[in-house]
Amino acid sequence: MSPTERGALLALLRLPQQSWSAAADKVESAGSALEVLQQRSVGQLTLFTEDVDSEPLAQAAEAEIAEWEREGMRFLTILDPDYPAQLLAVHQRPPFLMIKGSLGAADSRSVAIVGTRQASDQGLQQAEELARGLARAGVPVVSGLAAGIDTAALRGVLGADGRAVAVIGTGLRRTYPKENAGLQERIARKGLVISQFLPDAPPTKSSFPMRNAVMSGYSAATVVVEAPYRSGARAQARLALEHGRQVFLLEAVMVNGWAQRYAQKPNTTVVRTVDDVLGHLKSALITGQDLVWA
Repeated sequence: MSPTERGALLALLRLPQQSWSAAADKVESAGSALEVLQQRSVGQLTLFTEDVDSEPLAQAAEAEIAEWEREGMRFLTILDPDYPAQLLAVHQRPPFLMIKGSLGAADSRSVAIVGTRQASDQGLQQAEELARGLARAGVPVVSGLAAGIDTAALRGVLGADGRAVAVIGTGLRRTYPKENAGLQERIARKGLVISQFLPDAPPTKSSFPMRNAVMSGYSAATVVVEAPYRSGARAQARLALEHGRQVFLLEAVMVNGWAQRYAQKPNTTVVRTVDDVLGHLKSALITGQDLVWA
């Protein structure tokens, strides 16, 4: 996507009275953000209440994107050829991703490890062991950089010198929790950090569920280690099933009623060890992709 098109997309998303998902649909259909910006409407909503010249808006946004890129960030849009294909296929795909680090082709078969922030010692150990085992098998590991299970998983994959992908619920200039700032920077250097928000965006109640949708769409499968009903991990399991992904529930999570119900659903498997996960992945055909684990 050209710098002008990227600027047009950012300018479009910043206009009032419009939905980012509606804008994404319109831009993807038109094949041009500049064209949509010039049309001045998305769906049935008028974006402008008066005549506004779209070119200066796009130019100003283009200059801002250039500044972000000088800081080491990349503004990746749905029209860019290297926007992750597995994420592009789900309804919740963001119109852009802000990334630090390197994209990897193997990420299409990555596994997300998720769970509660208030994890038990056993849960933390299991998350780290799972991540380490997947990394040693050459499987990229995705998690959310939250405290608890996410942090343990990401430290496990880095400890095994594997590929770590962190999908965060803030902008790239921020870290939540703050204690994970060093971990976020380490992942950016060795793997990939993904945000669907603008660089200075703070954490909010809505940003983390949105993050879970992207994490599910980006990954081939999700492993839930520990998670009560009211948790992002449980929500991600639901989203993963909607996305046609594999869901693995660790035995420890089966004390929860929601997990017992989910275990009866297609594409859901109760597992004990990383070997159980790898064994099921080897024969899993990922819906919507020509990808078979081998």
